[in-house]
Amino acid sequence: MTATQPRTETDITVRNPATGQVSGSVPIHDADTVAKRAEELRAAQPEWEAMGPRGRKRWLLEFQNWLLDNADHLTEVLMSETGKSRNDASLEPVATGDNVNFWATHAEEYLSDGHPKAHSPLYRVKRFTTVYRPQPLVGVITPWNFPLAMPGMDVPPALAAGAAVLLKPSEVTPLSAVEFARGWTEIGAPPVLGLVTGYGDTGAALIDNVDYVQFTGSTATGRRVAVACAQRLIPYSLELGGKDPAIVLADADLERAANGIAWGGLFNSGQVCVSVERVYVEAPVYDEFVDKLAAKVRAVSQGADHDTGAMATEAQRDLVARHVDAATAAGAKVLTGGKPTGVGTFFAPTVLADVDQTMACMTDETFGPTIPVIKVADENEAIRLANDSTYGLSATVWTGDPHRGERIARRLEVGAVNVNDALANVFCPTLPMGGWKESGVGYRAGGPHGIRKYCRQQAITAPRIPTQKSELLWYPASKRKRQFALGAMRAMSARGWRRLGIKPRGAR
Repeated sequence: MTATQPRTETDITVRNPATGQVSGSVPIHDADTVAKRAEELRAAQPEWEAMGPRGRKRWLLEFQNWLLDNADHLTEVLMSETGKSRNDASLEPVATGDNVNFWATHAEEYLSDGHPKAHSPLYRVKRFTTVYRPQPLVGVITPWNFPLAMPGMDVPPALAAGAAVLLKPSEVTPLSAVEFARGWTEIGAPPVLGLVTGYGDTGAALIDNVDYVQFTGSTATGRRVAVACAQRLIPYSLELGGKDPAIVLADADLERAANGIAWGGLFNSGQVCVSVERVYVEAPVYDEFVDKLAAKVRAVSQGADHDTGAMATEAQRDLVARHVDAATAAGAKVLTGGKPTGVGTFFAPTVLADVDQTMACMTDETFGPTIPVIKVADENEAIRLANDSTYGLSATVWTGDPHRGERIARRLEVGAVNVNDALANVFCPTLPMGGWKESGVGYRAGGPHGIRKYCRQQAITAPRIPTQKSELLWYPASKRKRQFALGAMRAMSARGWRRLGIKPRGAR
């Protein structure tokens, strides 16, 4: 991970982007501080691992109680640093609590020893065991768009696995992570969850001191994280950018499709990795759908106690404006919105029609409250254009025939597809969440995989029957022992004449 330029300040001041008011501050931790916290976490981890899944479950469920008991306070903190609406922010504490509960209650099952069957009768004399041992220290780097929910997705399974966790939130929205870590300490849990705050240098130092990295953020930063992890030969998982398509077929319930796409595109002001960022609509229903969608989006209200909130940063607001301006300059039509509101970092919810596939609003990640729509001739054109992207995180398909929707889903080059719904897979820890192409490497969640990813697999073989003093392949070698061993292997795995070592006619 590339280090940033040296900084002279010692703290980061956090402001509410909707109002400009100061919300709080956090220290900038240097490399020595990061290394010290990593060392402290490593010292505490063996005892945490020794508790086993049942012992860890007790603390995780106590943490869930703390999250739910403090949900209102956490919502206020979220709103203060992100400019989110209460409607959007209030989901994060409860969803985090649900996630904690899932990993706490399933860890024992998912981490239990496996006993693979022997692939050959020759190996039935052995007992095979697969053991899941936690990575000692997991580093989690989270983005600014969901400052509580992102730690809530990635930290609990790592803790449930028996790892210690060092969390580094985005410098834009670190206050919710401070509360997250405070809650763990407040319940008296073992000191296996640590927090560091700062800029890129702090993140780079984290990577230098952990055994596994879970990163969520931009594709550009993700590449640097991957290089840094590769240099240390440590495993990593990256969830990166997205440009998620929606396909609306002529047989779809257009009312539901318009409602779902409006929510899927505007939730959290479009600042979601799996936001609906481009829409392809079959020609027979294009005009009707666009009218419905524009009406739904036009009715969305913005503000703290409204539907959705502000952009997290001025830079993100300005990026959205550039995409919209470039599209309109190239001939796209703004049906509603299209401009910053002039208050804080709010950008008006926007629908763009008469868009083409070459526009930046269709090719580059916008990460804002814009929904560009393209008319297509049929489902084949929709699938071709949906796949015409460097990204492959998720997609939605809207149709009156769910079986048709699933068939189309299997043709889309993305990690997840929701049929007649949006964002649904994000809230299901039994499903894997990961991107194809430039949208990431690896997966979060996915049932057993979601916790085993934070583990090192260990294979153990042991005898089932009394052992002899030597084995056929052990030294000293002899022709008789070798022929017997090879003959037995052929007899158990080969077919036809090859079982007997007889070459077929014409073979050399």
